[in-house]
Amino acid sequence: MAHIELGVDEEEFPGINGPLMFRPETGKPLSELAEVLLRAPHSLSAGERELIAAYVSGLNECKFCTSSHSAFAAEQLDGGADLVEHVKANLDDAPVSDKMRALLRIAGAVQDSGRKVTPELIAAAREHDATDLEIHDTVLIAAAFCMYNRYVDGLGTLAPDDPALYLGAAERIVARGYLG
Repeated sequence: MAHIELGVDEEEFPGINGPLMFRPETGKPLSELAEVLLRAPHSLSAGERELIAAYVSGLNECKFCTSSHSAFAAEQLDGGADLVEHVKANLDDAPVSDKMRALLRIAGAVQDSGRKVTPELIAAAREHDATDLEIHDTVLIAAAFCMYNRYVDGLGTLAPDDPALYLGAAERIVARGYLG
């Protein structure tokens, strides 16, 4: 049970869904930010950007966001759930591109502290052809997911255990996005 009365059935609207509905005037821009960062046209695929969100959420130990965005990434990446789990368990030997590994290292640094993003991390990403936009958006996705994770966990919202719920949500997100 959430720390506050959200005015929704938490079983039907778990995790971030209840808080977004509780205060639509803040929920709408938060949803719009997720839509732009994770689904708008970009040189990184939607699956790669969801992988960044899942990775940061895992580092933050946010069960709902980790489960959600892992499912969303898996639905959109060729390697599926096995790839996502490998990245979260051991980024160093995960079967991702060198550019993606470098960007995920930047995201991990942001999760710890924005000041942990070093010139060396940026140079490594650039060495593997990461663009300024990709670096910018990786930092912003990581920072935003630190906020989203703390929002979800800070309100003590429900994080279901049933993986099928997250798979169903993944199908909806892939089909309709964060605003649909």
